Amino acid sequence: MSAIWQQVLHDWTHFYQDPWFWAFPATTLLLSLVVFLGLALPSTLLVWVEPKWLKPYKIQNKTMPIGKYFWPSIGRLIQNNIVLAVLLVVSWPLIKHSGVHQGEMPAWYVIIAQLVLFILVDDFLYYWMHRYFHENTWLMRHVHSVHHRVRNTCAINGNYMHWFEFSATATLMLLGPMIIGAHIYVVYIWVAIRQYEAVDGHLGYDIPWNPAHWMPVYDGPVYHDYHHARFTGNYAGFLPYLDRFMGNTHIKGFLDYRQRRKQGIAPLDIAKLQFQDRKKS
Repeated sequence: MSAIWQQVLHDWTHFYQDPWFWAFPATTLLLSLVVFLGLALPSTLLVWVEPKWLKPYKIQNKTMPIGKYFWPSIGRLIQNNIVLAVLLVVSWPLIKHSGVHQGEMPAWYVIIAQLVLFILVDDFLYYWMHRYFHENTWLMRHVHSVHHRVRNTCAINGNYMHWFEFSATATLMLLGPMIIGAHIYVVYIWVAIRQYEAVDGHLGYDIPWNPAHWMPVYDGPVYHDYHHARFTGNYAGFLPYLDRFMGNTHIKGFLDYRQRRKQGIAPLDIAKLQFQDRKKS
């Protein structure tokens, strides 16, 4: 037993000397930050400029508080990554012995299957975590309310959240790769996809040629945008079907949006129509 604790203590105190620490948690954290900022900053700049061609695709007919939440979002991002870095060091003795490896790369179809599995596992767990954040009064008031300060989001708000929620979300993201023992490069791809979703889900615009629309059963920014606007419902990340089968937690306005979008109505016009409908009711 003492030998085990000696090994744990050695891993904690000599983590910075371990090349695998820098290849796995350190690089994963850095990649996550770089991908998020690389996608979120230009997307936020585009929204701030808002060229004429972009405006019809706006999901909410409201002014986005970009100036109010830009620097707080950057501040939260820095703070959350520092906290997560500390937690990664503390949990390194456990992470080190996960199945993630640097061995032979799997075949391309295996990589695709693993990425699909990661999405399914992550989204299922995230749905229940996110829903619990809303249903538990203490967590809602002290943790998740930070993310909901922004009702009309833009891309940079994707990681604007309490450090506990940020760390919990990151933990769920890594569970799938650690359970099946994925190759480290597959983990890198998955982390990039997950950060793309964080940016896309807070984009605030339903642009038809958004590459996210190529993903089956993914509704792009609209799904999560309605969660911010209406607060309750639409709890998943990628896959809206979970709301249907896990308690009928879809937001009615989101379902109405999908129907009107199929009729060819532009997103901003749908927002105006729904506002009129709410006034009548």
